[in-house]
Amino acid sequence: MGMTITEKILSEKTGHKVRVGEYILIEVDIALANDITAPLAIDEFYKTGIKKVYNPEQIVLVPDHFVPNKDILSAMQVKKIRKFAKEQNIEKFFELGRMGIEHVLLPEQGIVKSRDIVVGADSHTCTYGALGAFSTGVGSTDIAGVYMMGKAWFKVPEVIDVYIKGNFRKYVSGKDFILKLISILGVSGANYKVLEFRGPGIENISMDSRFTISNMAIEAGGKAGIFPVDDLTIEYERERGIKVEKLTADEDASYMRRIEFDLNELEPQVAFPFLPSNSKGISETEKEKIKIDQIVIGSCTNGRMEDLRAAAMILKGKKISRNVRCIIIPGSQQVYKNAIREGLFDIFVNAECAVSTPTCGPCLGGHMGVLAEGEVALSTTNRNFVGRMGHVKSKVYLSSPVVAAASAIKGYIANPENL
Repeated sequence: MGMTITEKILSEKTGHKVRVGEYILIEVDIALANDITAPLAIDEFYKTGIKKVYNPEQIVLVPDHFVPNKDILSAMQVKKIRKFAKEQNIEKFFELGRMGIEHVLLPEQGIVKSRDIVVGADSHTCTYGALGAFSTGVGSTDIAGVYMMGKAWFKVPEVIDVYIKGNFRKYVSGKDFILKLISILGVSGANYKVLEFRGPGIENISMDSRFTISNMAIEAGGKAGIFPVDDLTIEYERERGIKVEKLTADEDASYMRRIEFDLNELEPQVAFPFLPSNSKGISETEKEKIKIDQIVIGSCTNGRMEDLRAAAMILKGKKISRNVRCIIIPGSQQVYKNAIREGLFDIFVNAECAVSTPTCGPCLGGHMGVLAEGEVALSTTNRNFVGRMGHVKSKVYLSSPVVAAASAIKGYIANPENL
């Protein structure tokens, strides 16, 4: 019997052929935490009485949720991380001005790579599956365990085969694909299972769109969302000085379920409150003329160059509605610089959008765009739960950057084809 990508990666790390349901203890390559989750892990680590972390090279610390510090408490959180990084000689601590949104920053900087085992005290750590890594979110106490012994426990998960063919139509992207897939699976349809993406349509999905798709695997309950390592991945890694080899599932690999997907049949999607699985096509959604108060374009889901270029394409030479405020957040300092270089910020500012330094702020209702009671937002982020971006009586819809930009102009959720 052949092996899935998941089984191949875990087998390489354990030194034996793993089987579904088996419990394994393996050394991780990267242990990530942020300004919300790292302080908890640090406290738990020091409670053990251990003085030094197992391997400082494994550890990555990225303050990105409440930065720039929004209040005294958030400042104290980052101060604790800064002190820990200095005490433990952790070089991969990304201070304000060097940081980015963690799941944009780590692949960009070549910190994570194909075949890695990555754990992060953030549920969207599954993003790195786009590179062909086994990457998943864990709790802060699990991260403390890695600080102590460099290893983590896993139960070898079942795998869902997502077979893709076709190509995206105009104005359709990876965000639309994953929203549609989540609507098929439901928010718990992939609980403790891996989504593995394969098929001839894979070659038509850009690396930025792959990151978006893997990022939201957790919204279906997925343990991870993994793409094969193909020519596109190899080139992306090569640009960062990393040499990797192709990695695909065997033709006779065993899956617990198969979902076939034709990209040609997909239109832009909008997820309605209060679940990412509540998606509808834009042709149906636009008929409802849903008025919006705020647009957010950015986050670990859609804060990369492809996303900003797509928004700029729609906004160029136009103004946003006077009834809407539009916040645009580059995912990293590098994305920020590239956007300036390409003139995207001129387009955004001329359209009367606000442009922020990299931060997760509005995605979780932290700062830089908190919603008031009764307000409605359309966001390129990954969650639209009750109170996710502010007041419990606000509403959040989810979409791609193209739909978000078109809606900012119209003042209601709009089809970019009808601008």
